[in-house]
Amino acid sequence: MSDSIDVANDNGAENSKGKKRLFRRGPWENASTVVIGAGILMLMQPFVFGLYTWSFAVIIAGTVGFLITSHFPE
Repeated sequence: MSDSIDVANDNGAENSKGKKRLFRRGPWENASTVVIGAGILMLMQPFVFGLYTWSFAVIIAGTVGFLITSHFPE
């Protein structure tokens, strides 16, 4: 009976560890930086007006994402 309790506690610990791994700062900050860079490229390209139109929104989304992810744990 104590084995089943230990297994239940181990599963909870694994689940919590998985969430911590999901919300690590490094990968999310890198993704936000890529989004900001994509927005800058969209802003600078002279061919598709639709990309130019959405470039500011993409830059803002990347900036907000970076601000949020900078508060994630290491």
